[in-house]
Amino acid sequence: MLTDTALKNLRPKARAYKSTDRDGMYVYVSTGGAISFRYDYRFNGRRETLTLGRYGSAGLTLAQARERLIEVKKAIADGVSPAVEKQRAKRRLKEAHDFAQVAQGWMDRAPMADSIRDMRRAIFNRDILPKWKNRLLSEITPDDLRAHCKAIVDRGAPATAIHVRDIVKQIYGWAILHGEKIDNPADDVGPASIATFRPRDRSLTPAEIRIMLMLLGEVATLPTIRLGLKFILLSMVRKSELQDGVWTEVDFDNAVWSIPAARMKRSRPHNVYLSTQMLDILVALKTCAGNSKYILPSRYDADAPMSRATFNRVTSAIAERAGKGNLPLEPFTVHDLRRTASTLLHEMGFNSDWIEKGLAHEERSSRGVYNKAEFETQRRHMAQEWSNAVDAWEAGRAYTPVLTVSEVSAPRFDPKF
Repeated sequence: MLTDTALKNLRPKARAYKSTDRDGMYVYVSTGGAISFRYDYRFNGRRETLTLGRYGSAGLTLAQARERLIEVKKAIADGVSPAVEKQRAKRRLKEAHDFAQVAQGWMDRAPMADSIRDMRRAIFNRDILPKWKNRLLSEITPDDLRAHCKAIVDRGAPATAIHVRDIVKQIYGWAILHGEKIDNPADDVGPASIATFRPRDRSLTPAEIRIMLMLLGEVATLPTIRLGLKFILLSMVRKSELQDGVWTEVDFDNAVWSIPAARMKRSRPHNVYLSTQMLDILVALKTCAGNSKYILPSRYDADAPMSRATFNRVTSAIAERAGKGNLPLEPFTVHDLRRTASTLLHEMGFNSDWIEKGLAHEERSSRGVYNKAEFETQRRHMAQEWSNAVDAWEAGRAYTPVLTVSEVSAPRFDPKF
């Protein structure tokens, strides 16, 4: 039986030789002095030799080799050839596909809508590929995925983290479907362990609006971003509609912003009738925009619109500041401001048709499709009353809106025209 002292004293000879240990294991000493633990056995009538590992500081100790021998004998008893399995493992490693290669195949060929594919490709290229582009599929563990998703959540993008987990899950599912013998790391990372989300029916109260606008003036951001966020609250437009807005759409003389169908969610043109407060904001934004065509240009490139994540970072900063100051303002999203306007205008008693038209929730009749200026007089009145109410709440005052629209002197229908 071998000992550690005996192993240390083994020296190479002109020919390779063996030195036996217990339980059938032995060491093989090469002419170059390399010492490896080996085991000869019979499997299905044939003789096989398994190299358990090399001896030395970078390899196995004698005790570790004996422990591995126990595992090998158990495998043989279970009908598994350790030598064949070792060769298979080497072949799998040689033939293993890297993560980026498989991901590209999934991205290009998996069935999905073009819009979904574009979104997933953008997330993959930005948040997944740089992290694991040099990894094999077998090298990404559930802990790796969980830690990466946590880092994305910590930067303030929980929804992106959930998408990252989903994309990784589908990449591995694609690989398994096409023959890869590998576990899916996303199976052990549940979406709820990454992030949870509030119900999508959040709207702010007048008191919360006051706190939000107060904190908006305190968080670290550009004045134009502060104005833009308040404009969304007053105008009820979607975030993307403002972010991609251009000055040629704004008619200052007639106090209307006409958004073309190509930029609307439902692909129908929409008029935003501007209160005096909204006009003041647009005048300030125009002054800051300089020669840019965009209402809210990028901070670094006047020929590009502002970053998609900018408003989200500001709302997160407001909620964080409210939490630190123990102020009664729960977290909210930019879209919640649009919902807030709808909820409070309904509670004030304004006509639901005016509100829905202001939100661009078009009816499917021909009237809804073609008449983007429907209820213009009423919506102008409502927009001004809403802006006045927000101003009052910001100043800490109550406000009673005027719900009726005064009659105009000219007849509504003139047979001369």
